[in-house]
Amino acid sequence: MFDLFQVQENPFTGVLFHAIGGLAAASFYIPYKKVKAWSWEIYWMVGGFFSWIIAPWLLAMLILPQTPEILAQASNSSLVWTFSFGLLWGVGGLTFGLTMRYLGIALGYSIALGISAVIGTLVPPIFEGKLVDIAATQSGQVMLLGVFICLAGIALGGKAGTNKQNELSDEDKKQSVSEFHFGKGLALALFSGVMSSFMAYAFAAGKPIADIAVAQGSPNLWQNLPVLIVILAGGFVTNFVWCAYLATKNKAWAQLSSPTVNNPRLSNILFCALAGVTWYMQFFFYGMGTTMMGEYEFSSWTLHMASIIVFSTLWGLALKEWQGVSTATQRWNLAGLAVLILSMVVIGWGNTLASAGSGAAH
Repeated sequence: MFDLFQVQENPFTGVLFHAIGGLAAASFYIPYKKVKAWSWEIYWMVGGFFSWIIAPWLLAMLILPQTPEILAQASNSSLVWTFSFGLLWGVGGLTFGLTMRYLGIALGYSIALGISAVIGTLVPPIFEGKLVDIAATQSGQVMLLGVFICLAGIALGGKAGTNKQNELSDEDKKQSVSEFHFGKGLALALFSGVMSSFMAYAFAAGKPIADIAVAQGSPNLWQNLPVLIVILAGGFVTNFVWCAYLATKNKAWAQLSSPTVNNPRLSNILFCALAGVTWYMQFFFYGMGTTMMGEYEFSSWTLHMASIIVFSTLWGLALKEWQGVSTATQRWNLAGLAVLILSMVVIGWGNTLASAGSGAAH
């Protein structure tokens, strides 16, 4: 019954899936702004339960009912490594939430995801000794050009963010980001960017699990759904432990058990659920996108990061996070946005050349 989904590699379709995932990732934090009277650790933990446990299992079981059998057949080694990289990535996800808290959507995404894009994209082929071979082909050269165009776009966005930091007063910054703190936010963004790149390694470690899914008749498009269950279980552990610690330290558990007019528990849970499921959809589409990218599947991470930054920049504009900055700073911001979109097109082109067999060495 899955014949409709037995699609062939198509890099530009992969780029589209990554873009949809990027939109979800850039949008997930918006519902959290509607949560009332809950501290960060409470709403992050509740939303995370939907992100890392409920949504992965629910969608996997709806689409691939054989998911438990797939996971039961996986080797202990692949499960442990995939889960462990998920734990490490979870540290990045945890600090990423704090980055949004202190820097806002536009600036936080640009810094954290820029670092993650570089590490998550280039380190795996370097570690595997494949980067030189990739650079020796026409398709590989085009794809790597796209990666560096992406870095240029991130740099332009960083320039805009730095200008914003210098131009706005503390009062202006806190009108759009209530807890704005550039020093804390920058440190967290740098650390988050490094740790978040472990998601790329987790997908690589989970490839044997995806292969089992395909061997059992799962469509290529959905082969990563069981992998996501393992990765996100690791991320859940990291985030739950830290949030539980903070909730205990700050005596915040009562927020869950004492609903009032000013603390509407039901609506808070619904907004957290919306945020959590939206967050999960980024990797739902990321997992689909990677199956489409062909020979240079590792470029998926750059595409994912670039698309998130594109949409987070648009959200930042919509939420007036850039209100009050100079025309020059706005131009830097828009230039970064345009270059990032260009990078996605170039990376898709490079992958298409490889799929078409034009990757012969020159």
